[in-house]
Amino acid sequence: MTASVPAARTGHRTGRRGRRPSGIVSTTILLGGALYCLFPVSWVLIAATKSRGELFSTSTLAVGIGLFENLAELAAYRDGVFWLWLLNTLLYAGGGALLSTAVAAVSGYTLAKYRFRGRNLIFNLLIGGILVPSVVLAIPQYLLMSKIGLADTYWAVLLPQILHPYSIYLARIYADAAIPDSLLEAGRIDGAEDGTLLRRVALPLMLPGLVTIFLFQFVAIWNNFLLPFIMLGDDGKFPLTVGLYTLLAAGANQPSLYNLIITGALVSIVPLVALFLTMQRYWRTDLSSGAVKN
Repeated sequence: MTASVPAARTGHRTGRRGRRPSGIVSTTILLGGALYCLFPVSWVLIAATKSRGELFSTSTLAVGIGLFENLAELAAYRDGVFWLWLLNTLLYAGGGALLSTAVAAVSGYTLAKYRFRGRNLIFNLLIGGILVPSVVLAIPQYLLMSKIGLADTYWAVLLPQILHPYSIYLARIYADAAIPDSLLEAGRIDGAEDGTLLRRVALPLMLPGLVTIFLFQFVAIWNNFLLPFIMLGDDGKFPLTVGLYTLLAAGANQPSLYNLIITGALVSIVPLVALFLTMQRYWRTDLSSGAVKN
């Protein structure tokens, strides 16, 4: 009895020591992945501080003194067209993400909590739609918008973003897990109609999932290049992605524009970072537990 206790303790310590190398390897891989993702952002941040003379003549990690000059030149370029591109991007990303989240909330709640003929077929079609790359749909969407006279308009970029199969899929999964059937039945017993249940019961419980869907859609639309590039011909309607691309194309003949491109890329990241920081507090879990207990 007494001899076996030290052996057990020794084995326990040996097991802990055996697991340490794997933890170190995992941490090293995570740190390497973080550095790999953060290096381009840090490079843009440092390069945006450099003047035209410093951009190609100084070290990559050397911070320059031309950030405010670059921002002033960017604001003055073509009478402030960059800020127009920024407003267009906010319209496309904010409006498209809000509409897409609203459609996903209603559709996901309906598919999760109502039983009707063809429900599984619709859900399977949505899953199939997730597998179709958006690049494949860009040309057909342009032909459709051109046919109805909406090409080269704001609607040509907004409308294709509203129905997003993956967002509906996420909303359906989250509604099924977050909204207890007993809570809905209690509301129906109290005389609440379907619209009231959706507004006062379902949507508050789905809020963390809807915030996630909104963020996914906002970032996807913000970074979308191909759809607005195909749909739009007027540079006054361009988002940042297409606008910076036109600057990059012009920079082949005018190297002085490279500072504006890098500074514009830095400014385009700021709204995304601010959005994630401000909406973090909405990511809460187990909101339905209190509702059921009360």
